[in-house]
Amino acid sequence: MKRLIARALRRFGWLHYDLLVSPVTQHPGKSPVPPGELWLVIDSGVKKWACMSCPGGCGVQISLSLNPDRRPRWSVETDFWGRPTLFPSVHQHRACSCHFWVKNGLIEWCR
Repeated sequence: MKRLIARALRRFGWLHYDLLVSPVTQHPGKSPVPPGELWLVIDSGVKKWACMSCPGGCGVQISLSLNPDRRPRWSVETDFWGRPTLFPSVHQHRACSCHFWVKNGLIEWCR
C-alpha cells in the first residue's frame, strides 16, 4: 500500500525518488531487476544482497553484497516510503563504468 501512495506522491511531485526497495527472498540470478527497483534479498531476517539494474542504461545487473564479513560490502537503509540509501558509492566497472551514490532513493552521479 505504501508503494502505491509513494507512486501517487511522486506523480504529484511531492515525493522524489529513482529507486524503491522491493524485499525478496532469493537472489534474482540472471532474471532482470526492473528499472526503478532495488531488490533487497533477505533470508531468515538477514539482509544478503542489494540488486538493481545499472542506472547508466547499459543493462548490466548490479549485485552488491551486504555481508559484513565480505569485501567489498555495502549497507542499505530504507526510509518510511521504501526509498533506499546505499553506502558506500557504487562504481560499476563493467559495460558503462558509471559511478554513483544512492541517497533517499535518488541516484547522485559522481564526477
